[in-house]
Amino acid sequence: MQKTEAIVLHSIRYGDHRLIVDMFTRSQGRLSFAVPLPAHGGSKSRVRKQLFQPLTLLNIETDIRPTKQLQRLSDVSILLPYSTLQSDPSKLAIALFVAEFLYHALRGELRDELLFDYIRSGMEWLDSCQAHYANFHLVFLMRLSRFLGFQPNLEQTGDYFDLRAAAFCEHPPLHRDFLQPEEAAHIRLLMRMDFATMHLFRLNHHERTRILEVIILYYRLHLPQFPELRSLPVLTELFN
Repeated sequence: MQKTEAIVLHSIRYGDHRLIVDMFTRSQGRLSFAVPLPAHGGSKSRVRKQLFQPLTLLNIETDIRPTKQLQRLSDVSILLPYSTLQSDPSKLAIALFVAEFLYHALRGELRDELLFDYIRSGMEWLDSCQAHYANFHLVFLMRLSRFLGFQPNLEQTGDYFDLRAAAFCEHPPLHRDFLQPEEAAHIRLLMRMDFATMHLFRLNHHERTRILEVIILYYRLHLPQFPELRSLPVLTELFN
């Protein structure tokens, strides 16, 4: 039996009385769980579903069986209740996008406490922020890349950015997956931002949309089979 902190990435109903829940845990990395639901409706049913909303922070106790694809929960409780993240429409749209992104980006991810802490602190920051968070998902995703092994290399010089090599270069590479100088400058800009200072960098809707398209392409080049994101149109429309 192990106790650990966990972040809900995705949940889907399976049959009438079970949820399949994917979580990223602090001590075990990515795990999937079969969670039984109450046989009847009522308050218990509503509370249980709330526990497994995307990006909910949980304390869980589980009996890890490495040979099983679906683990079982012995106990679960809220680690940190959100105050605005799951009720504010704008923050909720960002949260659902980030959750879907993490669900696909962290497939097979092993234990990484620093990565877990990064995701948790990001969600806590977004929940507590009162304004100026329109660039949050851009900064969050760019900084996430360093935990996955393909952070942009800012030490090399050049005005072009090679998306495949994750590095700047003096001349356009021989393939098409690169950014022209004007868009390459956005990579340096994003890597200079953090959550506390990102409101100082003004981006219009077109720039923000294009940067997000580039980030998704960047991840697709480094993570095979990264799919289309269903939450992306909602997020794009939100900041239109």
